[in-house]
Amino acid sequence: MRLLLCTDTYPPLINGVSVVTALTVDGLRQSGWECLVVTPGADDRGVSHHQSTDGVEQLPAVAWRAYPDVRAAVGQRRRVRRLIEEFRPDLVHCSTEFVVGWYGRQEARRAGLPYCTSYHTDFSLYTAAWGVPWLRRPVQGWIRHFHRHAARVYTPSACARDDLRALGIREVEVWGRGVDVDVFRPRIAAREHAGVSRPFRFLYVGRLAPEKNIELLIDAMALTQARHPDQAMELHIAGDGPSRAALEQRAAAAPGVTVRFLGAQDRRRDLPETYADADAFVYASTTETLGLVVLEAMSAGLPVVAAPAGGVAEHLLHDINGLAYAAGDVTACVDAMSRLLTSAPLRARLAAGARRTAEQRSWESEWRRLDASYREVLERSRASH
Repeated sequence: MRLLLCTDTYPPLINGVSVVTALTVDGLRQSGWECLVVTPGADDRGVSHHQSTDGVEQLPAVAWRAYPDVRAAVGQRRRVRRLIEEFRPDLVHCSTEFVVGWYGRQEARRAGLPYCTSYHTDFSLYTAAWGVPWLRRPVQGWIRHFHRHAARVYTPSACARDDLRALGIREVEVWGRGVDVDVFRPRIAAREHAGVSRPFRFLYVGRLAPEKNIELLIDAMALTQARHPDQAMELHIAGDGPSRAALEQRAAAAPGVTVRFLGAQDRRRDLPETYADADAFVYASTTETLGLVVLEAMSAGLPVVAAPAGGVAEHLLHDINGLAYAAGDVTACVDAMSRLLTSAPLRARLAAGARRTAEQRSWESEWRRLDASYREVLERSRASH
């Protein structure tokens, strides 16, 4: 079986969507699928040229101003058409609602091929964070238009599925809630540093962007430090993005607070150790359809402090694998951070619960489900013709 996967984000660009998409391709190839990925290419100058390597077709692209590390492969629809003609896929999967995903959708329809889509991100919720709340309804309209004719839409949470159904989209399947429990593992020895005293480490991992609400975490860290002046603590922020400079300024202005910006991290080499070296994970985003980094933190045995919103709410269990606080409530976040800071038994209990939660979300089972779902889509398509 041949799959053409069209996505606007793919490694080496690192975010939740690119990671899930790359893991999907790996799993499908192990299941016997021949996969060709179509994605924008990129280089340090912000302009890329066509390149084809190892089952990945990189299209010429330019940097998008709002997100300089995101590339837009404008003007490449004919190239996508030729790829469909040459590769002759059985199925097209449009993984993003941006340029390449749109080209894949349009050319699949033109060729009469069945196509699926993915709904990873509710961009309509981003409009408030980016200061353009009046765009929420037009963005919702675009989401409806993009997905409404797909043979199946895959989204990683029940709440996101319900959002799509509210927009009139019926063929929606919850899929993609996996975590690599072998890569992200608890390592108590690393965390305890063989008994060497060190500051308590809160950790955030993810994009540094307005919709992630990282400002709340920095403010909560300052208030937690003020509440426990004799306790050494640090907030480590792993990731990069357009908000980094503003966040660094905010952290520098916070009195008596240690915030370390770790930058982008290699997922296999650096990130597992970063999780293992922390004591607790903190998160403030309310726009996630999944919250992959929350699952990774749980897999690494970290108790989680997060707002139970969107996809995060489906795996954050208050007082079982983490502590939930009301979205946007910095005082409630401080209360939760203080509880973890001052109670080793609580941390141990929540850490064990976090690992148990992650172990129920292995990627192997998700890959098997996707393979079966794809084949069902193809059977329906053949029957209708």
